Amino acid sequence: MGILSLAIFLPIVSGLLLLILGRDEQVKAVRWMALIAAVASFAATLPLIAGFDTASAAMQFSENLVWIERFNIRYHLGVDGISMWFVPLTAFITVIVVIAAWEVIETRVNQYMGAFLVLSGLMVGVFSALDGMLFYVFFEATLIPMYIIIGVWGGANRVYAAFKFFLYTLAGSLLMLVALLYLYFQSGGSFDIQTWHKLPLAMNAQTLLFFAFLAAFSVKVPMWPVHTWLPDAHVEAPTGGSVVLAAIMLKLGAYGFLRFSLPIAPDAAHHWSWLIISMSLIAVVYIGLVALVQKDMKKLVAYSSIAHMGFVTLGFFIFNELGVSGGLVQMISHGFVSGAMFLAIGVLYDRVHSREISAYGGVVNTMPKFAAFALFFAMANCGLPATAGFVGEWMVILGTVKYSFWLAAIAATALIFGAAYSLWMYKRVYFGPVTNDNVRTLTDINAREFLMMALLAIATLFMGLYPKPFTDVMHQSVDGLLKHVAVSKLSAN
Repeated sequence: MGILSLAIFLPIVSGLLLLILGRDEQVKAVRWMALIAAVASFAATLPLIAGFDTASAAMQFSENLVWIERFNIRYHLGVDGISMWFVPLTAFITVIVVIAAWEVIETRVNQYMGAFLVLSGLMVGVFSALDGMLFYVFFEATLIPMYIIIGVWGGANRVYAAFKFFLYTLAGSLLMLVALLYLYFQSGGSFDIQTWHKLPLAMNAQTLLFFAFLAAFSVKVPMWPVHTWLPDAHVEAPTGGSVVLAAIMLKLGAYGFLRFSLPIAPDAAHHWSWLIISMSLIAVVYIGLVALVQKDMKKLVAYSSIAHMGFVTLGFFIFNELGVSGGLVQMISHGFVSGAMFLAIGVLYDRVHSREISAYGGVVNTMPKFAAFALFFAMANCGLPATAGFVGEWMVILGTVKYSFWLAAIAATALIFGAAYSLWMYKRVYFGPVTNDNVRTLTDINAREFLMMALLAIATLFMGLYPKPFTDVMHQSVDGLLKHVAVSKLSAN
């Protein structure tokens, strides 16, 4: 079995075994099994980092087997510089989620842990699939465990939030399925994504394909104005669900733009780039202002995620290396920072059972260690230099300056809004005198909570201080993508 197959199926099989064999009376054993499976799955992805050839833009660690022979559907996997880092990131976040749920989830523990392990494997599948139908199967299958996680372990309105999440994302993806089938017939019966990249297409066909992919990927990111499902899903999801949703699932849509929209329909991507840039800037500015007025901490961080992902799509559609690489770096850094922000809110919620900012005040007096971590992640969320949150946004802004100074000036306001909502929330929750009995009786983080916060803090600081390993991996693949997108497909018709 190849490395990518192992990274996909080790967590899926482990998760299914937990679902089948785990019992509520065996909670301790189930937790340890889940942790061992998550750590083993993460370890399985490490050879990708060690063995990746940064000098090559080609797909690496490829596996190509017949799956459904009649329709020429293949089990074809591989990663390049664009997708490689998301495989270990997914496995790493799953380890954090298992640690985070250790004492918090007390009922149906096997189902909770099993759902996250299965989800982890499916998301790795999305980042690894090089067959269009295989990609679609993984892409849609991720909805099922997340739907269950929100619907079973979520808050009071969990069923409404789960349905909204499922229907929004499924509706967008149906148009993508039509696009995949069209490409299958146009290419003479092939679902190979790399074959589709070379397929000559008329402008009308490219435009229709571009908007079909936009429908699927913009909802998943989510971009303005199809973002309304995300705050509901975040508020109702359990802490682990919010972490995975923000850290990994939002990246599936952004990744789709680079794997499908840009290389398959390059002329349409250039022609309609103004639309994506406009939607991205609205997300950066307007959603940043919306975050500023939130009273619920989870809603505030959910809206901040939409604003940060606006940087990603902006970077992709300005068609220069700084922009695209910056967007990719932002996707990875957002995985660390937003995951940590939701975990911090979860730590407070587990103790006080409220996400309202007004329910707190003076937390630094009773939880000084935790407040230090929370301040670090709040600073990273608003793009403090030397943190992961700064690197991607700075690269996108520099890339946008090369494209248009005024658009870059608008995008840069996100750093101001980010500082405003992150630090204002921190001030009201953590600083000042202790304002109520809930805060007065709080106890500081324990060893388990310290571990998960420390792991994310180390990752955030390392990426902020030394982003070279990340950008080196991306360079050749991003360069190859931009060269491909610069060549019109219309002349081939």
